[in-house]
Formats: sequence, C-alpha cells, structure tokens
Amino acid sequence: MDDRPAAGSGNPFWDFSLAVYGRPGVPAACLSLQDRRGVDVNVLLFAAWAGMACSVRLTADALAAVDAGGRTWREEVVRPLRAVRRRLKEEDDALYRRLKAAELEAERIQQDRMFAACGLRPAPGGTRETAAANLLLAVPGGDPALDTVIDAL
Repeated sequence: MDDRPAAGSGNPFWDFSLAVYGRPGVPAACLSLQDRRGVDVNVLLFAAWAGMACSVRLTADALAAVDAGGRTWREEVVRPLRAVRRRLKEEDDALYRRLKAAELEAERIQQDRMFAACGLRPAPGGTRETAAANLLLAVPGGDPALDTVIDAL
C-alpha cells in the first residue's frame, strides 16, 4: 500500500486505510505481519476501520467472513501481482513501478468489495480499544508489529 492516491474515494474504508497506512511505522508493521504471519493487510485495516470508524466490535466469525470474501481476489490477483513486482524490484524499475500501481489498484478493488459486502458504515463512538480488540482477532496472540499499528490509531 505505497504511494496512495488522495483520499475522497467514496469508500470510507479506503479513505481510512490511506490515512492510517500513511502514518509513521504503519507500512513496515503491516508488511511485517503480512510476510511473517500471513495476515492480509486489507483485513488488518478493515479490523481497525470497523472499530475506529464504525464503532463495531467484530466477532471472529465476522472477521473470517470478511477475509473469506476477499480471498479469491487476493489469491488470484493481488498476490500474483505482488510476487511479480517483488521479483522485478532490482531488475526493471519502470516495470516495477507500473506493477506497484497495478497492485495498489487491485487492493483498492479488494477494499471496495469488502466495503460493499460488509454492511458497515461510519458511526460515532469508535475507539482505539475496539479497534485493538478487532485487530487481535486478525493476529491471535498479538505481535510487536501489531502494537505499532494500534499505537498509530
């Protein structure tokens, strides 16, 4: 989720993700959780958004359903783009940048689908504690990188 476009997309989940991902330490923490623990960054951001922006404490089943809803797109589109992009990082800068943009667009589409399917809308009263509880569902047992994300909320 690098080089994000400006907010105001019409998808409050995407706009929240742009804001949070742009905070110091968050990109590295999210990518660490993705690479070390296999956690989808969009699922992490969804858990935080549900708690902070929508005031919703998710259940494990609800978060698993959100994750499952994006799994096919993630497996068939986002991950292959990421793998090729990473493979080309040191070999072809121009192609690397185009693939990075394509991967970002694929992640935005994944978030649009998650937002459309979840039924959640921003609501007052969201807290960092609710978001943290949701995030712990995504990363059972916690992780120092998860603490970085929570601290940035």
